[in-house]
Amino acid sequence: MSEALVAAAAKAARPLSNGRSPRGAGIGHVATALPPTIVPNAVIGARLGVSDDWIVARTGVRERRIAAPEETLAALATDAGRSTLESAGLDPAELDLVLVATTTQDHLTPNTAPLVAAALGASGAGALDVGAACTAFLGALALGAAQIEAGRAGNVLVIGADFLTRFVDHDDRRTAALFGDGAGAILMTATEPPGHFGPFIMRSDGAQVDLIYAERGDAVIRMRGSDTFKHAVNRLAEVTVEALAAAELAIDDIDLFVYHQANSRILLAVGERLGLPPERVVDCVAKYGNTSAASLPLALASADAEGRLTDGTRVLLSAFGAGFTWGGVVLEWGTGG
Repeated sequence: MSEALVAAAAKAARPLSNGRSPRGAGIGHVATALPPTIVPNAVIGARLGVSDDWIVARTGVRERRIAAPEETLAALATDAGRSTLESAGLDPAELDLVLVATTTQDHLTPNTAPLVAAALGASGAGALDVGAACTAFLGALALGAAQIEAGRAGNVLVIGADFLTRFVDHDDRRTAALFGDGAGAILMTATEPPGHFGPFIMRSDGAQVDLIYAERGDAVIRMRGSDTFKHAVNRLAEVTVEALAAAELAIDDIDLFVYHQANSRILLAVGERLGLPPERVVDCVAKYGNTSAASLPLALASADAEGRLTDGTRVLLSAFGAGFTWGGVVLEWGTGG
């Protein structure tokens, strides 16, 4: 390699930790991007032959955003990412890694993350997609936090984005009214140790794959709702206890419980199982429906807009999705030392 190339590479590289000094990872900025089209239950109910109340009673959903045919997931994810960076006052060139959590990327290849990084102007960032259905955003957070704590990255943009309505059987009462489209993004940054994340608890059970799946041929989500409901409640309750134990905290130490917004009945059942105060469980299912990987950042943004996220707010994040995959973590909102 020529001396000129070596010099150019050295100039472009941002100095990071040598991997031996402990670092923490924190988050303090979240933003969303949503398709402009809002579809209320009445529209879907008329097609299915059910009432608005029937849909609300079973899902908690009252309306959802649906992407138009010409809209792309990459563009919506970019909008969410750009808004987050603007909120943080961070130049995209300072990003080290862009992670997009999604199951519904626009192309088989390339993945969404490199398209988003290019659109943002994050020319020095690595970029990759994370796929774990509704647990993908939590998995991306775990990956981003690990990269920062290991000293391999300083600024990581994590985006959750999905267009699930493009993969729904619109005549299936079990799923037609449940899903919505959207994107949300957070910025993770290096902080002084010990950081703002407790241990991530990540679990899976591939033996249950037949309960939620979509084949490549017809690209339609199939779900056995009642069985999935039971598994979701059990696993979310279990991983909440595990995440609290790993962080050496109790339920009363948590300010907000932010679960994957799959279904209001699931949120209620988990809360009752654990004895959680309802006012500390975020529920924005009514506005967005189940947005899969976008669910957690949309829920965080909803809490932030209500003034429920301030520096030091202790949050338990947890998700459950097809695969099955699930996980949880306790974090402290903010990026201060």
